[in-house]
Amino acid sequence: MSARSSDLAAAQSLPVMAGSSLVSRPSTSEIEVITLFNEFHNRLCRYVMGFGLSCHDAEEIVQEVFLSLFRHLNLGRSRQNLRGWIFRVANNLALKRRHANKRALDRNLQLEINAPLKASPEPSPEEQVLSEQRRTHLLGAFKCLPEQDQCCLRLRAEGLRYREIAKVLGISLGSVATSLARSLTRLACADQR
Repeated sequence: MSARSSDLAAAQSLPVMAGSSLVSRPSTSEIEVITLFNEFHNRLCRYVMGFGLSCHDAEEIVQEVFLSLFRHLNLGRSRQNLRGWIFRVANNLALKRRHANKRALDRNLQLEINAPLKASPEPSPEEQVLSEQRRTHLLGAFKCLPEQDQCCLRLRAEGLRYREIAKVLGISLGSVATSLARSLTRLACADQR
C-alpha cells in the first residue's frame, strides 16, 4: 500500500471515528419515541383538548406523555400496545390538568368567556343560526353524557379500537361497547329534536 493510499484510508476512517466519539447515534428508544411522536402528536392534542383544555395545556401534556414514554422504554418496560399506553397516560394527565384548572378557577373566581364561532360567509343567516343551535344542542347533549361515555366517544373518534379504549380507560370491552352504543343513541335522539 502506498503512502498516499494509506493516508486516504486513514482520512476516510476519521469521520467515522470522530462521529462515533463526538456525536452519539440515537438509541432505539429515542427513535421509537420520535416515530410515535410524529405519528400521534396531533391526535393526542385533539384528544386532550376534548377535555376542555387549552391548546397550550394540550401541548404540555403531549410533551409529558412522550417524556414518560421515553422513561418507560429506557427502564425496559413493556413495549406492548404503546398506542394504548400513550392515550392512557394522556387521558390521566388531561383529567389531572382539568381538575387543577377547575380548582384554580374556583380559587380566583374567574369566568372564562368563549369567543363566538365565526360562521362561514357562504350560508345564509338563517342557516347559520340553525347550524349554531344544532351544534350547541349536540354539545349540550354530549356534555350531559357520563364522563366515561364522553371519553369512549373521544377515543373512538381518534381511531382507537374497542380493546384499546377498554385498556386506556381501565374498563371491560363490554362496557366500552355499551357506552358507545348508549352515547350514540342519545346523541342521535338529541339531534332529531
